[in-house]
Amino acid sequence: MAVYVHLATGFEEVEALSCVDVLRRAGVDAKMVSVTGDIMVSGAHDIDIRADLLFEEADYDSCEMIVLPGGMPGATNLRDHAGLTEQIKKFSAEGKRLAAICAAPLALAAHGVLEGRAATIYPGMEAHLLGAKASHANVTRDGNVITGMGPAIAMEFALALAEELKGKEVREQVASGLLFDRR
Repeated sequence: MAVYVHLATGFEEVEALSCVDVLRRAGVDAKMVSVTGDIMVSGAHDIDIRADLLFEEADYDSCEMIVLPGGMPGATNLRDHAGLTEQIKKFSAEGKRLAAICAAPLALAAHGVLEGRAATIYPGMEAHLLGAKASHANVTRDGNVITGMGPAIAMEFALALAEELKGKEVREQVASGLLFDRR
């Protein structure tokens, strides 16, 4: 089973790459999926990343979590992608895991996924949560949905995904190796 981290033009690089890196360290088959039609995707800060596969090549039946990094216009590009919208709605209906950070929770909200749930979004964007209860926590989990606040929270968010998929012990091992909890 794979986790698909979606890349759209203008994605927040630190959020996408932190998720992929941490999940791979945790032993998760994390794949970067381009929704642009091109394997190379340009991030919000003009960093070009080579995705692992195109959206059209992705097998969502073998995907256990959809991850949406933020960034602008990355988040709105994810929201507006018809095929991804279909998968988000399907995952939501089936109770499969969805995760979004920074501005990207707007893509989940736009498709009704956050209705009645607690969710976090980049500060000042709470109006985009459409029916959700705005949480001001760094990372918020409500059922099968995990949301995070923004770039500085990317590592904490990624570790929350690792814990969700592999358990607390694996999360702690990865965090220790990264010196995340070191004070």
